[in-house]
Amino acid sequence: MLPELPPLPALTRAEGELIDRYLEVVDLLGRINPARHGDTYRGLRAAQALVTKAAALRDALTLMHQRGESEVHAGTLARALRVLDGERRTARVTVPPGGGS
Repeated sequence: MLPELPPLPALTRAEGELIDRYLEVVDLLGRINPARHGDTYRGLRAAQALVTKAAALRDALTLMHQRGESEVHAGTLARALRVLDGERRTARVTVPPGGGS
């Protein structure tokens, strides 16, 4: 039986949209990461999709700003990212630890 995940913290609709779009961009960057195993076609497809997802992320932030949500509540959004497996997903963007060259 899988452990029960904690509930998502209360988010505004715009904050939820920001988190969703951010994770989409992170997932694509993880697929493009040249320090990770993969083929060039996979990276190319992810890079092509990144343009659209980055625009959606920009739009989510624009909407927050227009609605007067001028502060990013980092603690709350970090909790939401943890619930949505953000730590594992963002780790794919970094250079993996490794031995020497």
